[in-house]
Amino acid sequence: MHMRRFTRLTNGFSKKMENHCHAIALHFVYYNFGKIHKTLRVTPAMEGGFTKDVMSIEEIVRLAERL
Repeated sequence: MHMRRFTRLTNGFSKKMENHCHAIALHFVYYNFGKIHKTLRVTPAMEGGFTKDVMSIEEIVRLAERL
């Protein structure tokens, strides 16, 4: 429900498979490392012990630029 790229013929629709895969990857990084979930009160990555703090959008962009 969070990804409009799966909805056909909208502004967010991916025409190239490579762009679609990148958008999905960025979404999952944000969802797991940058978004605090209401029931957990932390990010899933923090709950799993992968990180100790919430990643900002700037940190996610810098991470993507290094790849």
